[in-house]
Amino acid sequence: MSIKFALLGFLSETPLTGYDLKKKFSASEIFHWSGNNNQIYRALVELHDEGLVSVDVQQQANKPPRKVYTINEAGRAALRAWIGVTPEPPQIQHALLEKLTWADQFEPELISAMLTSYAEDLRVYLLMLREREQRNGGSPLQRRIAEHWQSFYQSELDWVSTLRHSLER
Repeated sequence: MSIKFALLGFLSETPLTGYDLKKKFSASEIFHWSGNNNQIYRALVELHDEGLVSVDVQQQANKPPRKVYTINEAGRAALRAWIGVTPEPPQIQHALLEKLTWADQFEPELISAMLTSYAEDLRVYLLMLREREQRNGGSPLQRRIAEHWQSFYQSELDWVSTLRHSLER
């Protein structure tokens, strides 16, 4: 996914500054993006140059000007066209499976400790997701997305539990 379409998506909800957009990325469960501010600002400049967003420069006392970006009709059309294209199946990078690929070469206690710690992290993360959903609510589609993530992490937790029990035998 291009960062530009994520930016257009966030801007389709409300006008935002580059700083606000960075916070949106950080708070999102969906957009695991580890980019830097320069990538956001560069993409915003490109979106503006392409005529997909407008920018309102607001002067501030004793601070640099604040740039607020707003999606326009051309931006909405580009976002709509992108949404209409069938996505590719997800390519999941899975650190646990990578480690387990070679873990059977080592003592069972090492694997057990790692799986126990991983399961606890999953439990905590799942609780956080459930709490966030209760606080935020959102549209019916956003709630279904939140349910999907909860289901994914619950399935992962169940699989790890089954794996731990099978390895203990």
